[in-house]
Amino acid sequence: MNQEIYCSVNTCHYWDSGNHCKANKIMVTSDSMGASMPDTFDAPQASTAPLTPVNKCMETCCKTFVNKNSNEVNVDGVYRQT
Repeated sequence: MNQEIYCSVNTCHYWDSGNHCKANKIMVTSDSMGASMPDTFDAPQASTAPLTPVNKCMETCCKTFVNKNSNEVNVDGVYRQT
């Protein structure tokens, strides 16, 4: 199944024109989990992540964000699709 992920954070390494996310996989979690885990804890570890229930969308975050100008583009094991 071909899915489209949209993101308007144009400072992210995975952002592409039309607000498309080009990460090969993403991890969305709660803000509290995102803040407590290292940047290396991302989509490749998603299947082992604890459940993080929230009540509103404002309590969630995309753990896959990497700044376009960062030297840590490959720190999380996620790559940019072409």
